[in-house]
Amino acid sequence: MKHVAIIGYGAIARYVMTAIAERDDLSLCGIIGRAGRLEDARACAPDTVAIADAVGGLPQRPDLVLDCAGHAGLRDHGPDILAAGIDLYSVSAGALADAALHDALSAAARRGRAALRIVSGAIGGLDILGAARQGGLTRVVYRGRKPPASWRGTPAEDRIDLDAQGEAQVHFRGNARQAAALYPKNANVTASIALAGIGFDATEVELISDPACVENRHELVAEGAFGSFAFQVSGRAMPDNPKSSALTAMSMVDTLLRLEDPIRIA
Repeated sequence: MKHVAIIGYGAIARYVMTAIAERDDLSLCGIIGRAGRLEDARACAPDTVAIADAVGGLPQRPDLVLDCAGHAGLRDHGPDILAAGIDLYSVSAGALADAALHDALSAAARRGRAALRIVSGAIGGLDILGAARQGGLTRVVYRGRKPPASWRGTPAEDRIDLDAQGEAQVHFRGNARQAAALYPKNANVTASIALAGIGFDATEVELISDPACVENRHELVAEGAFGSFAFQVSGRAMPDNPKSSALTAMSMVDTLLRLEDPIRIA
């Protein structure tokens, strides 16, 4: 039996909780939430699951922790979890655009002899990108196209009128570090691509609001010594959160369930 704790209690976390409940080889031993908001976490969790505002507050030490929250969850809890020698799996790739946090997590993982693993999330092709990096990548471009509702509460609102859009409009062009910092709830994909490929500063990003979109569309293009490739996926958002991809939740579940597979795709 593997004992699992989860950071967060939003749409992705609830999806993962349901998957764990269906297994007899996994046990949800705790939920880590924000101090002062633990009642919100309690409302989402089974009565038998412990709730705490830090991993050290859980009555049972988890075998691993799944970060299903936003950047703040990884920043607030990641170093302590890794330093305690507990492996951490996260959907918050964008938080690593902060160089200081990246270094703090790396140092904590070394101290605890633990590992931080970023799940693939809403994008594919990261295995090809990582392999191509070994031979030399010359260019990596990510384009993210989502319906206007998915960009509410982001800097896109200051650049275009999301309520009156008649056609697709680009509201951001820059690199992955800038995109991850400005769009923490929308652009984790850009950070995953940067980590797998040529880094935050060299990865080109274009973000588009498109009223014709009914799904979130991610496009990855890469060129290098290996040749070139283009990958595109149209993914649906979580029903109760238009900013979260259903594939992100599914990728966390898939990662968790494959941990004990004797044979797996590397």
